[in-house]
Amino acid sequence: MKRIGFLSFGHWTPHPQSAAQSASDVLLQSIDLAVATEELGGDGAYFRVHHFARQLASPFPLLAAVGARTKRIEIGTGVIDMRYENPLYMVEDAGAADLISGGRLQLGISRGSPEQVIEGYGYFGYQPAEGETDADMARRHTAAFLQALEGEGFAEPSPRPMFPNPPGLLRLEPHSEGLRERIWWGAGSRATAEWAAGQGMNLMSSTLLTEDAGVPFHQLQAEQIRLFHDAWTAAGHHREPRTSVSRSIFPLVSEQDHAYFGLERRSADQVGMLEGGRATFGKTYAAEPEELVRQLAQDEAIAAADTLLLTVPNQLGVDYCAHIIEQVLEVAKDPALGWR
Repeated sequence: MKRIGFLSFGHWTPHPQSAAQSASDVLLQSIDLAVATEELGGDGAYFRVHHFARQLASPFPLLAAVGARTKRIEIGTGVIDMRYENPLYMVEDAGAADLISGGRLQLGISRGSPEQVIEGYGYFGYQPAEGETDADMARRHTAAFLQALEGEGFAEPSPRPMFPNPPGLLRLEPHSEGLRERIWWGAGSRATAEWAAGQGMNLMSSTLLTEDAGVPFHQLQAEQIRLFHDAWTAAGHHREPRTSVSRSIFPLVSEQDHAYFGLERRSADQVGMLEGGRATFGKTYAAEPEELVRQLAQDEAIAAADTLLLTVPNQLGVDYCAHIIEQVLEVAKDPALGWR
């Protein structure tokens, strides 16, 4: 069975037509949408992280709250920008959220996306070392994070501690066993997917790739997934990796659906510039269910991935986003897709 969840950017704006007019609205509605998704039979609630923006930013309080309100679905991020993170403090936060959820955390991390401000990580106290790029710094933070997640002791205990210590070097607490295997890397290219496989991280691929190979987006992304699996095998890891892709999918089953997304019928892949380089952006899927099945059956990357994340328009409200998720889950039952 293909896992199907949602990915929310958590936009909010004080506009009268927005259902999310404040940060409080977004946080509380995100919890409600996760609960609704579980009730509908969906499989995951994932949240984007953007700093200095009217969007979701600090993920761990939200993840912990979702974990406390749900019982079954996976909860995660897509993705956390590691340029901004204190790796050791992040281990503690992630461990706590994972334990609260009963081991359901699926944590997507990455180098990050274009920023709202210039070198925003500097305001958080981080700068690339001499000879490093900001991407290098993100990978350095990631290496420290992954190592600490292993749960091995590394800190010299005080000879006069406030509380008795176990023998040997100390590790970070709380430690959540197995979380290291549930870390995903948001890879924007084929090369970074291969690098992620070498590090033993799952692959999270979005609706854009920072390269243009002259082929449809879904084929380029399917090749990325294949190269990831090849690199994983070559690295000799002893477990099966997971892969996810994100898509904007809107079944047109009501007048409201047609009003919001009817024009997206004409959507197509696009090639543009992102941070000075060419990038390929995947299309939006919007059609009546039968036509949607036909289109989705031709998407090679969705077929190759075990997890599909639906990007939801959260400013349209919890009820409407739940309606989209419910309709996609219905489409997923069609035998022509074989997803459920």
